[in-house]
Amino acid sequence: MNFISFRFLWQYVFLVDDQKSMMDVALMSNVDPVNIGLGCSDKPAPVTSLKPRKKTMTSVYLKFFETAADGKTRRCKFCGQSYSIATATGNLGRHLASRHPGYDKSGDAASNAVVRTATVVKKSQPQGKANQVDYDHLNWLLIRWLVLASLPPSTLEEKWLVNSYRFLNPSIQIWPSDKYRTVLDEVFRSMREDVRALLEQVPSKLSITLDFWTSFEQIYYMSVTCQWIDENWCFQKLLLDICRIPYPRGGAEIYRCLIKVFKFYNIENRILSCTHDNSTSAVHACHTLKEDLDGQKIGPFCYIPCAARTLNMIIDDGLRAAKQLLSKIREFVIELNASSMISEDFIQLSTAFQEGTWKFPLDVSTRWSGNYQLLDLVRKAGKSVDAVICKYEEMLGSRMLLGSCDKSVVNIVHQYLEPFYKTTNNICTSKVPTVGLVLFFMDHISETITSCRESRHSPEWLKNAAEEMAKKARNYINQVCNIFTYMTAILDPRIKGELIPDSLNSESFLDEARTHFMRNYSTNHFSSMSSGYNAQEIEDGGSVSFAEEIARKKRRTNMSSATDELTQYLSEAPAPIPTDVLEWWKVNSTRYPRLSVMARDFLAVQATSVVPEELFCGKGDEIDKQRFCMPHDTAQAIFCIKSWIQVGIKFKIKSTEIDYERLMELAAAAAPPDNSPAVLIRSKNND
Repeated sequence: MNFISFRFLWQYVFLVDDQKSMMDVALMSNVDPVNIGLGCSDKPAPVTSLKPRKKTMTSVYLKFFETAADGKTRRCKFCGQSYSIATATGNLGRHLASRHPGYDKSGDAASNAVVRTATVVKKSQPQGKANQVDYDHLNWLLIRWLVLASLPPSTLEEKWLVNSYRFLNPSIQIWPSDKYRTVLDEVFRSMREDVRALLEQVPSKLSITLDFWTSFEQIYYMSVTCQWIDENWCFQKLLLDICRIPYPRGGAEIYRCLIKVFKFYNIENRILSCTHDNSTSAVHACHTLKEDLDGQKIGPFCYIPCAARTLNMIIDDGLRAAKQLLSKIREFVIELNASSMISEDFIQLSTAFQEGTWKFPLDVSTRWSGNYQLLDLVRKAGKSVDAVICKYEEMLGSRMLLGSCDKSVVNIVHQYLEPFYKTTNNICTSKVPTVGLVLFFMDHISETITSCRESRHSPEWLKNAAEEMAKKARNYINQVCNIFTYMTAILDPRIKGELIPDSLNSESFLDEARTHFMRNYSTNHFSSMSSGYNAQEIEDGGSVSFAEEIARKKRRTNMSSATDELTQYLSEAPAPIPTDVLEWWKVNSTRYPRLSVMARDFLAVQATSVVPEELFCGKGDEIDKQRFCMPHDTAQAIFCIKSWIQVGIKFKIKSTEIDYERLMELAAAAAPPDNSPAVLIRSKNND
């Protein structure tokens, strides 16, 4: 959630003044969206009010405004707003009509009652003309908030939220949720056209990732995300669509949804790879897609399983023996996080016992990051844990104490899974987790599992777990072992042939890679360089100087050797592991002009179908919650618009861009200074 925007939004609600909405609900009723007011980047056409002008109050205004002691200002008895003594009575009448509708029926008693209430909420405003704003600007700010926070429009129907707005300003009108849904749907369609235009300008191949989830309505969704590397060697990622997969939710239904998305964006002949979530239905859909593309002879296409999901399933097998212990430890840590008194005692004890420094709150998520921290806590700060439980036994209960056998299991599992934790950390923090790097780590994981199975010191229960882990690792390697992943791996300058897994490194793959390079990248991308003379020179009778003729022969000779850039590239030592892969290719693309084009295509192939930290870390819980709770009528629009905004695509409806920077400027301008709060209780500035 954008807390700064929401703070401005609330101040904006309170300080909205004289001018009522000029952008009506008719915005979605075939009215040109250019009339959305100051929040639009296009200049709106002037709107003539249809309401009759109210009569001025040459004598009646004294009932509702009182003259200050200095005789220079008049103050509204309802809200305390001050106006210069020279202000026309018509302006005072418009203030009453806008801010206090029904004032003419309320009488003096009502006026006095309102004055007493207003003194609690609002302090006197500085002199001067109030900001002229449009009520519907608030609704556009709310739309932005819903999108960025991934909240359904029904959120704005909550009684207490609506009453809060009315308390701050009774004249504020929030759109009904149906209007929000209609606007979001129109914004989605408008922005989707910009996404399609953007993809048409991408010169390289595209890679696709698929992710699936089921909502509370038992609707099965698929996200389709597109990745590529642009000509400046920057990695680009764009959510294309959120598809509702119909019953029976099998491979055929997934395939049809995929084809529909590809055809809409006109990219079906530019897809190089698809990374799926390891499910049987997704595998069947990708297999059908490959048969379809191969039949059309569109070009090479491959599909691979998600390495992060595979690794997560392998880790779950390793944690199986410690599941009950983890539940007990988690219960203790939840109590530890909840009580500042207990956590302070724990910090003092861990310092005294020299058992490390711990930052609260500790991660108690059921994902891998939380599980490992629980193991880490007991292994490294066991004395402190026991001391705290004993001290607060009446509150915590002795059931939380771990016996010597329990601690032994924790220590064994922690030690065994430590390389897995380091691996997931590296994958999560890597700027671009390429297929080559992930295969390098997965090979290390396989070696760790093998060592456990073959060790005489491993307990039998751990060997049984390692056996299940090994099956999943082998299954992954079997699926991922193909010529496409080989080419992707060797084009990572940190991996090349030296660090590639033995199961993937073969002479036949190298020969195929060279053939693919020579056929698709050696000349096709540089046809203008491959010919000695152009057509105009031939028509002119070949009027080329002798020196130029020699130079061109030299160039053609160099061309034949340059076509084997792959051999030259592989003959050099790998780059250090911390190297930024895309930066390396950006610098070395002049040395390998043809191979760099191939690298830009293949390095966009994704090793994981989801962002790894969403799977391994606690923040994935929030994403799952948002997906689960989003109703089907807004899921597509909310998630797609959010993704598109984050990559810089402008928020627009039809042909009109919504200028949110301008809206925020208006909100900031309407907000009171920090030293004179407008409301009794202010939210903290969560910058």
